[in-house]
Amino acid sequence: MLGIGELTLVLLVIVVVLSIKRLPDLVRSAGKAARILKSEKRALKEQDAPRAAPPGTGPSAANDDARPSPRVIRGETTERRDL
Repeated sequence: MLGIGELTLVLLVIVVVLSIKRLPDLVRSAGKAARILKSEKRALKEQDAPRAAPPGTGPSAANDDARPSPRVIRGETTERRDL
């Protein structure tokens, strides 16, 4: 992970490279991206909320402290090439 000093240096280099004229557009687009990610996160939470069963029901009723099983995202399988 980068520390505060390294992050400051990276930010300073970005400002110099992109110049002051482009900085407002960069900050605006970063803000838009952050709002989109926040709204998507909220939508996923709302989508998952109705699926949750009330406590004391379902197969794990005897063990209420058990964690819910992880969601599995199915994707395309590929061959692994060991080099």
